[in-house]
Amino acid sequence: MKADLRQLAEKLVSEAYSKGLTVSFAESCTGGMIASSVTDVPGASAVFLGSAVTYSNEAKIKILGVGPDIIAEHGAVSAECAEKMAEGARRIFGSDVALSVTGIAGPDGGSEEKPVGTVWFGISAKDATVTFKRKFSGERADIRSSAVKEALTSILERMQ
Repeated sequence: MKADLRQLAEKLVSEAYSKGLTVSFAESCTGGMIASSVTDVPGASAVFLGSAVTYSNEAKIKILGVGPDIIAEHGAVSAECAEKMAEGARRIFGSDVALSVTGIAGPDGGSEEKPVGTVWFGISAKDATVTFKRKFSGERADIRSSAVKEALTSILERMQ
């Protein structure tokens, strides 16, 4: 999986550079792993502006501007929260494209409605913000790695 992530991160940096785009992230359950994979790539500073690791609800609210009402009504693991996280990252970093990830990596914290492995993503660009949900399986580390791979793949698809 590590080699896959490296290739995806290299492709993201290359693609963003060739298109003259900048990127940023807002991470919760991945805890900075997406940013780490991108900053492993030489030359990433030409396109990567930053990432906010907003693990707590308070951080999502204070740093990214997610409304407390969104957290109260929909929860941190929701389309609504992922949308506002991505928009917040794009705003605070001034990037062309921003990706957010928020989910339940386990082993605790899941529910019937949102089981462990539920992860919401948001991608915000000038024209629109889109959100989507994935369900990953495995141990905590597997879920987090799968979320990083999905994040890199998805932002690449969005840029093309």
